[in-house]
Amino acid sequence: MNMLKIACGTDIIEVARIEKSIANTNGRFIKEIYTEKEIEYCESKGQSKYEHYAARFAAKEAIFKAISQFLQNKYDVSWQNVQIINSEKGRPYIEFINTEFSQIKSIDISLSHIKEYAIANVALLYEPY
Repeated sequence: MNMLKIACGTDIIEVARIEKSIANTNGRFIKEIYTEKEIEYCESKGQSKYEHYAARFAAKEAIFKAISQFLQNKYDVSWQNVQIINSEKGRPYIEFINTEFSQIKSIDISLSHIKEYAIANVALLYEPY
């Protein structure tokens, strides 16, 4: 019987960097990085939308760090294969789209942001093969 192991990933990003990327790419950056549900959520946040975009960017980076050991190539998973959405109670959670990691038994995420920075932390339990 295999014991479960823990993997984690953390990322922090400057909100201004994400705002600049969005402003300077004429929508290309948003369409490349975020899913429709993520865009809808962030755009609903008014003046603080860039903090929410930054938090989801950091989340995707943190997820990539946590799952990197399961990938043959870092390009096996794209930005669009990972979606961060919120439960009815507002708690963020991760959905994998068109990709599966059967070894992951549980995954959790925490996001935080202020005007200048956004941070994400991901922890997962997995069964080593």
